[in-house]
Amino acid sequence: MDVALSPVGVGRIRLSNGAVLKLRILIVDVRESGFSPFGGIGFDVKVVGGVAIESLPEDIKKLVLDKPLAPPEPPKDGWELLDIVEQKPAETWDVVKSSKGEFIVKVVAEAVMSARNTMFKHHIMSLCTRFHGSTR
Repeated sequence: MDVALSPVGVGRIRLSNGAVLKLRILIVDVRESGFSPFGGIGFDVKVVGGVAIESLPEDIKKLVLDKPLAPPEPPKDGWELLDIVEQKPAETWDVVKSSKGEFIVKVVAEAVMSARNTMFKHHIMSLCTRFHGSTR
């Protein structure tokens, strides 16, 4: 299927501890996947995404200053849930040429949960995201 180069969707998330995270998403592939009552065609959309810490308050940086390095696998202990205070979801779209014509496929990613672990030098954060999409 012919897929145009989609823009990278960038969102921002502000957490209750003052941290600001950047969320990025990109559509990698779109394929026809059968019938849909919305336009007569369904799509299988492959999306990749990533989360990075954009800024941290100094007091959070000091919490982990003397801690050991983070292990390669996420630890099971030491997690603290954080509230999502504010966010702008990451959005991206692609123009897709299909057997039923041209469609715009849009994907939106937003954070639904967040947690941190300050038992290690590298400030480990975990973010649960939800992806949803639409076609026009």
